Amino acid sequence: MGLHSKYQVALVCVMMLLPAALCYSQGFTPSRATYYGTPDGYGTPSGACGYGYYGRTVNYGKVAAVAGLWRDGAGCGACYQVRCKNSRLCNSYGTMVVATDYGAGDRTDFIMSPNGFKDLGRSASASEELKKYGVVDIEYRRVPCTYAGYNVRVKIHESSRYPDYLAFVILYVPGMNDVTALEIYDNDRHEWKPMRRVYGAVFDIVGAPSGPLMLRLQFSGRTGWVQSSKSAIPGDWKIGASYDSQVHV
Repeated sequence: MGLHSKYQVALVCVMMLLPAALCYSQGFTPSRATYYGTPDGYGTPSGACGYGYYGRTVNYGKVAAVAGLWRDGAGCGACYQVRCKNSRLCNSYGTMVVATDYGAGDRTDFIMSPNGFKDLGRSASASEELKKYGVVDIEYRRVPCTYAGYNVRVKIHESSRYPDYLAFVILYVPGMNDVTALEIYDNDRHEWKPMRRVYGAVFDIVGAPSGPLMLRLQFSGRTGWVQSSKSAIPGDWKIGASYDSQVHV
């Protein structure tokens, strides 16, 4: 008799000495997916996560709007393997998409960008045929995000007003982690100050401390805080600039 599939996964991971994040064995969840239209196939810069242009082009524009997976904005940036179930038209792996927006469809968990949806097909012609269905049966699972490095990356949101009002967008979180809370260190008062989740992946604080600034974050599935190893944000932070937070999960 052959090995049970879950033991095969474990054995392959041990034999190949792969990083633990790559050796996930989470099962798939059945659902449905559809797509929205954009002229060039990429995402939309007006997504509810607050990513702006980054949300249009991240992961080569293979992005999706989610509803049940939104989790009040904590689901922004999560990565999912999505594959459709029509064996004649769909390839075996499917595609990996990043959640960048909120959207509820006809009993769907994913409303995908054209670039993401077309990757479900075996070929270009198969992808065009899938589009004619409008909604397709799929299965999905959460997978590690690995497309942008090893540390959490943040961007100074365009609504910020130097030096008093500061808003961050959490652009990227490695692995399979959701940011549940964010604090910033006040160098003058020697204390941590909480930042408010405004919407999606956007956090802000009125009366921002003077920089350089150190961050700490809480993540789902973990206890305690994870702190930047050094001052991650310069004192003369710039609106629209992105920074490596120095936080590794």
